[in-house]
Amino acid sequence: MIAVGKSAPDFTLPDQAGKSHTLSKYRGRWTLLYFYPKDDTPGCTKEACMLRDTFPQFENMHADVLGISKDSVASHKRFAEKYSLPFPLLADESGETVTKYGVWQEKKMMGKAYMGIVRTSFLINPEGEVAKIYEKVKPEIHAEEVLNDLKEFGAE
Repeated sequence: MIAVGKSAPDFTLPDQAGKSHTLSKYRGRWTLLYFYPKDDTPGCTKEACMLRDTFPQFENMHADVLGISKDSVASHKRFAEKYSLPFPLLADESGETVTKYGVWQEKKMMGKAYMGIVRTSFLINPEGEVAKIYEKVKPEIHAEEVLNDLKEFGAE
């Protein structure tokens, strides 16, 4: 189980350009690892665009942003290009990482149950430990919420 103060589970996944990213290589910097259900859907687009619009503030705080969903590299490429996203979108097509992080859960829509990614983020400190877990993320305020927490953690 992932918990605040514990090491964030490592993984290696390809981004929208096919380049591999390994979480442990981001040590030494703050990292926002945000899991989202699907490329180019209303909530996911809103969240990604809010992160895009505040991305210079993340950079000023020496914080990286990594998005993860089960969509393909090609889907991520289209999504990132369509909205000019300046950060990596990682493709977890096997579902191994979303399962490891506990965000692959049963969801319900219109009375039907199905498995999917529950919108959740993890703020990882420069030592590779989980500093904060964001559950039931609200896409329209998430970027500002994380930036405020980074300030509180002294990431400026």
